[in-house]
Amino acid sequence: MNRFYRSMLFIPGNNPGMIQNASVFDADALIFDLEDAVSIDEKDAARVLVSMALETFDFKPSVCIVRVNPLDTVWGREDVLQIGKYHPDIILVPKADPEAIGTCHALLQDIEKENDFKPESIRIIALIESAYGVECATEIIKGSSRVDGILLGGEDFTADMQIRRTPEGRELFYARTRLATLCRAYGLQFIDTPYTDVNDLEGLTFDVREAVSLGATGKAAINPRQLEAIHRGFEPMESDVHWAAEVVATWQQAKEEGKGVFALHGKMVDAPVFARAEKILKQVEAVRGEELINHVE
Repeated sequence: MNRFYRSMLFIPGNNPGMIQNASVFDADALIFDLEDAVSIDEKDAARVLVSMALETFDFKPSVCIVRVNPLDTVWGREDVLQIGKYHPDIILVPKADPEAIGTCHALLQDIEKENDFKPESIRIIALIESAYGVECATEIIKGSSRVDGILLGGEDFTADMQIRRTPEGRELFYARTRLATLCRAYGLQFIDTPYTDVNDLEGLTFDVREAVSLGATGKAAINPRQLEAIHRGFEPMESDVHWAAEVVATWQQAKEEGKGVFALHGKMVDAPVFARAEKILKQVEAVRGEELINHVE
């Protein structure tokens, strides 16, 4: 995983206004959606619109992701073949299973060869939306060396489970923890499902906090108004940042003195504590682009 994506904002692939202005939304990643946001009679036009946007506009620093249609539909393969020519950063594969991931990998391999792109430079994120997808997530991850992470589709997952989707999200506990644990084990990112009530800021804040506590590395959004709360929730608190910088600075001093373990404010600091502190600093530095260790007083 090359970048830490706190937020991934869905942009309807048939909305030229939102596509053109997508770079102003301050999302870590943009998902141009050719699937659920686009009606059947607009699929081809949306594909052309997103292709032209990738060719014309510079969306940096946001990462460009395209959610194609399922690979077993009449649109899915054509989405990958056409969009791939314009080199999006990532293809988001919906209804992910091992076969779909393998198919997408093979299609992208051919595209990269034909267009002289760097091998495996177009990455994959698996959108898991079913009980089967959750249970075969390990095979999905192993299905392609391009897989950078998993995004949980909570609405489709609960529909498949025939259970009610609630604001509290208790029904997603198992799927979230299983996928977060797998992603951590394989060094991948786990992006939590969007919170669908765009007017409920309190509910979104709670949902972000829940996702963070279960190991998510980021969260998808369906409205730009949700981004601030998501970013705030996935950034460590300032007190944690200061603690981490102090641990790292003191650890370096302790190493120079030949110490492997030391006490800081009455609490023992060993290798696992140092690793957690270093991770916090790297996470914040990736977002802020500043050297934090120099801030220690």
